[in-house]
Amino acid sequence: MQTHIIGFPSIGKQRELKQSLESFWKGNLSTESLFETCIELKKRHWCIQKEAGLDYVTTGDFSLYDRMLDMTCMLGAVPPRFTPCRGDSPIDMYFSLARGDVKRNIAALEMTKWFDTNYHYLVSEIDANGPWLTDKHPVIEDTRLAKKLGFSPKPALIGPFTWITLAKAQSGALKWSRLNAIITVYAEVLAALALLCDSIQIEEPVLCTELLPDEAIKRFHDAYAALNAACDDKLMLTTYFGPLSRNLDLAAASGCASLHVDLVRGKGQLEAVLAAIPDGMALSLGVVDGRNIWKTVYSKAVPIIERAVSALGKERVLLGSSCSLLHCPVDVEEETALPEHIKNHMAFAVQKCAELSALREIAEQGNSIALEENTAALQAAAAHPDSHIEAVRKRASSVTSSMLSRQSAYSEQHTAQTWLNLPPLPTTTIGSFPQTPDIRKTRLAYRRGNMSETDYLAAIKREIKDCIDKQEKLGLDVLVHGEAERNDMVEYFGQQLGGFCFTQNGWVQSYGSRCVKPPVIYGDVYRKNPMTVDWIVYAQSLTQKPVKGMLTGPVTILCWSFVRDDMERSEVCKQIALAIRDEVQDLEKAGIRIIQIDEAALREGMPLTAAEAEIYLQWAVDAFRLASSGVEDSTQIHTHMCYSEFNAILPWIAKMDADVISIESSRSGMELLDAFTEFHYQGEVGPGVYDIHSPRIPTVEEMTELLRRALRHIPKEQLWVNPDCGLKTRRWDEAYPALKNMVAAALRVRETLNK
Repeated sequence: MQTHIIGFPSIGKQRELKQSLESFWKGNLSTESLFETCIELKKRHWCIQKEAGLDYVTTGDFSLYDRMLDMTCMLGAVPPRFTPCRGDSPIDMYFSLARGDVKRNIAALEMTKWFDTNYHYLVSEIDANGPWLTDKHPVIEDTRLAKKLGFSPKPALIGPFTWITLAKAQSGALKWSRLNAIITVYAEVLAALALLCDSIQIEEPVLCTELLPDEAIKRFHDAYAALNAACDDKLMLTTYFGPLSRNLDLAAASGCASLHVDLVRGKGQLEAVLAAIPDGMALSLGVVDGRNIWKTVYSKAVPIIERAVSALGKERVLLGSSCSLLHCPVDVEEETALPEHIKNHMAFAVQKCAELSALREIAEQGNSIALEENTAALQAAAAHPDSHIEAVRKRASSVTSSMLSRQSAYSEQHTAQTWLNLPPLPTTTIGSFPQTPDIRKTRLAYRRGNMSETDYLAAIKREIKDCIDKQEKLGLDVLVHGEAERNDMVEYFGQQLGGFCFTQNGWVQSYGSRCVKPPVIYGDVYRKNPMTVDWIVYAQSLTQKPVKGMLTGPVTILCWSFVRDDMERSEVCKQIALAIRDEVQDLEKAGIRIIQIDEAALREGMPLTAAEAEIYLQWAVDAFRLASSGVEDSTQIHTHMCYSEFNAILPWIAKMDADVISIESSRSGMELLDAFTEFHYQGEVGPGVYDIHSPRIPTVEEMTELLRRALRHIPKEQLWVNPDCGLKTRRWDEAYPALKNMVAAALRVRETLNK
């Protein structure tokens, strides 16, 4: 059986790609030096795969910023607004699409979540105006280099049906009318790759969804016939993030040489796949989880492999990761501080490569030692006392329906909150303010024991006071404390909750150079002590304006952590919700009467099929209500969501019963608000008017126009004004003038409303 992975993390063991990118953007690193770093990382990652015993090394999985953007550039689908950039170097054009062009005041491509993951991709735009000018894809040169160095490359491309489905049509464009032209470009690239390799991975995760329109389904067979012909029938049709379900027959009839299926997120689909797969098509089994950090349970994976081999024969079965290992940290051997019972339960990207070779050896040769060692490590982790805390489980099992509802109907809550006396179109921010070098140095010194607790508390209080002073000067209506004490919106809370542990180098790419280090939920979750109360109360003491208490919601903590694999996610989420509920009630008792519970990941965590999504949304909304509903009517509950498509789940968002929601919408030009025209949302809404993921400073006129557009969909009594997201990744010289313009835009529109 041949072995391979769908992709390897690009960032590097020590986040070398992040450091090089940010140095390049600052002008401190040349293009040549940036490319040298990329080449060294690729070579290193290919060596890891080969040394682990994999038959193929994957090429085309490495990206300077985003693989969907790489496909956009290959196709030449550059929106007309970037016409002034056409004379720039390819790399400058590339980063203008990704990050916007500050000098020319051109907004970046929209960014949203990659299916149900925490990775953000750049949304392509198919415009009716302007020509497409095709360009090279780096996969060809990378594959040529890998072959020259003695590796067996398996190039990887995101497939045309996934690319078109996720693209947005602009200016009246009919995006599927572009399919033939797109297939022509793909065919040229595949023909070049076919000269260099035996197998080409073409990824169509959209087949695991219900997003493909009938028009696309009808054209799928002919399109793939052309692609297979272009590369001498070397395609591996690659699906992941769920079962094929309704598109299984479509995939089986694709004519591709092999089919890859995700047997982790698509658990239970093997028998249906075996029944559908035609003679001559090989099957790649995604048995090693590409999205979590736990060791594969060999005793469960081996019977799956043996079943496939008995049906198809060993020569038609491949073993692979369920999806790209992009979603995992690089190497668990870098973790020197983790307790052994937890570390021995883990497998990062490097270890997952080795697991595939071990599984092949067990299945083919019956290696009982590897199987026994795997079983022993998993049993030791399950036996640890933190895995099962009876008091936590008893409390979770005692949750009643009354704990999921506010005391009164929304209209009564709204009346009870008039004490806030806010102006029309109240202005606020999402929570975090710039994490300056001084703030980071302060936290680092305290963590390393180089600063006393007294000095640390004093330093953070100075930052909070400075943040309040700046907001007062800006004229914001509802203030925040700025979160100077928090390194991350999830990690901060995980550090104060039982059942969590933390890695030293468990970094995962979120987008571009942005990396996160997800907490690890390995045991039952409970709150040890109040987590935010002292900081928020101090901030409120500095101003007469209301200060929001800032919390991360239970679903977001769940989705942005690596979650234990021996308990249903819904039950873990309920435990987290009870911990956040305790914090909400303590904030209210301390006099904080506006509390924001961020659920940025609500849409992200939704499974890809309608039936599974319905089940998820029910328990996810219940978790938010459990966390938020134990307050008086006069306490205003906010929530925040960003960088996902929310239109389809607006009724579920309404069921969360938050008084105010703030939601990303600036990159999409407020198109989200169309949903508010069709669905009457009774609460208040803050559609973001400022894209914080770009260094570009939006003008007063630009934000004024966005607010006027919002008022066409949302009554003025319900409209708030805020950025898309928190400002921790921006510098003050970017954030302050942008917020100044935002407040000016709100005042300008208020004056118009008054007239």
